[in-house]
Amino acid sequence: MHFTYKTKGTCSQLINFDVADGRIHNVEFLGGCNGNLKGIASLVEGQKIEDVIPRVEGIRCGMKPTSCPDQLAQALKEAQNQLGA
Repeated sequence: MHFTYKTKGTCSQLINFDVADGRIHNVEFLGGCNGNLKGIASLVEGQKIEDVIPRVEGIRCGMKPTSCPDQLAQALKEAQNQLGA
């Protein structure tokens, strides 16, 4: 299933990703630090949602209360809710 999440408080504006059998695929950030976000997308590819959320949730970017990885965690939590997981 495909998901799009509008980020809050980060340089990136959107996160697009797919979930199949509880695993994350095709993560793409719109905006933000291109190289870093491609790296995050590559690292989470094929990982289980429940394994990724605790690894990236709560990461801050400088003085901001959130970050692109933290926003990915929020997006994954929303996806879990929609999937009924």
